[in-house]
Amino acid sequence: MTQLALAARARSRRSTGVKMASLCARAARQSCLRLLSPSAFRATPRLLCTAAQQKSSGAGSEEENGAQKPEPPAAEKALTEEKAQLEEQVKELTDKYKRALADTENIRQRSQKMIDEAKLYGIQGFCKDLLEVADILEKATQSVPKEEVSSENPHLKNLYDGLVMTEVQIQKVFSKHGLVKLDPAGQKFDPYEHEALFHAPVEGKEPGTVALVTKVGYKLHGRTLRPALVGVVKAP
Repeated sequence: MTQLALAARARSRRSTGVKMASLCARAARQSCLRLLSPSAFRATPRLLCTAAQQKSSGAGSEEENGAQKPEPPAAEKALTEEKAQLEEQVKELTDKYKRALADTENIRQRSQKMIDEAKLYGIQGFCKDLLEVADILEKATQSVPKEEVSSENPHLKNLYDGLVMTEVQIQKVFSKHGLVKLDPAGQKFDPYEHEALFHAPVEGKEPGTVALVTKVGYKLHGRTLRPALVGVVKAP
């Protein structure tokens, strides 16, 4: 009796499994038919259009976001400010460098000018001392009477000739070193080269001219070393 009951139960279970399998197969067939139906294909373009619209809207939003320039980060802003400061410092240092070069060139030129003047006028004090010697020689030759200088008085004649030769030689040495004699008799009075001792009217001479030279002057390389002492003609 028990074996018969177990066999009946096994048969009922098998029939139930077959029914469930057939139901599952039907459900699968129906779902496949729905997917392959024309209505499903009609819905597909709508889905594609919706996706395309979403994509285009997304691209448009990306372009709008790209059009709006993002603010630079703090690090980039700090680097930009530092660059501007460095450029300003470079400009300032360049200007200082150019000014220093100009000052150095001016100092070099002034120093060269001082050196050149020292070469030219370094003998100025020595020349002034020699001028007194030249004045004495000139006065000595002028003080000798011309009529006494003759062969009858050979000693005086030799002495006079020696003084004249010495005076001529010293003037040659002066000229060699740029020292020029100033004898402005009859010339226009020049306050840079002449020193007026007196003014007096003189007939036949133009006012403002030199009437008398009491002591000749000298110039060293164009610079007045000693002005000539003169008397100037004035209007009557």
